[in-house]
Amino acid sequence: MVTEIKFCGMTRAEDALEAATLGAAYVGVIFAPGPRCLTTARAASVLAAVGRNVRTAGVFSEPFTDTIAETARTLGLRVIHLHGEQDPDAIARLRDSFDGEIWGVIRVVDGRIPETAAELFGAADAVLLDAHVPGRLGGTGMTLPWSELRRSNPSVATRDCGRLLRCGDGTRDQGSRAHARIQGRRTCQHMT
Repeated sequence: MVTEIKFCGMTRAEDALEAATLGAAYVGVIFAPGPRCLTTARAASVLAAVGRNVRTAGVFSEPFTDTIAETARTLGLRVIHLHGEQDPDAIARLRDSFDGEIWGVIRVVDGRIPETAAELFGAADAVLLDAHVPGRLGGTGMTLPWSELRRSNPSVATRDCGRLLRCGDGTRDQGSRAHARIQGRRTCQHMT
């Protein structure tokens, strides 16, 4: 299993540079509503610090695929991370105008992955499992119940679902080991 780190929600160039210096594979900025939402111009100045060896990502929530693709191309993003309500058709439309990776998110409620997630696993290059917190799209630092996820969603362990992303605060806990058992393929620790 390969673990890659993504530092997301960067708002300052010096923080993005520090993430790159620490070995992050990905550095991300937020375009979804919230306290870390950046303009395209501000995101360009933050991401300019990381250099070409680090893949850049943008987190988006609106369903306007043309706007998302245009922003991604303008910034030279390697990843579009959809963190709102997404559907496989929107991902397919994005693929028509964006050459990089497209990641989706499943907001886990009560330790369950919805049955409709199979479509997202099939459409996206990677899927982030994130704790559902009412009124917030992500970046909450809430830990997922990994052991419960494994018990209540056994098909995830056997499904060829590509890359599975773990969201959280980066602490090493039992959840990290449970996560590895859920999905032994390439994973990315998404740190906010």
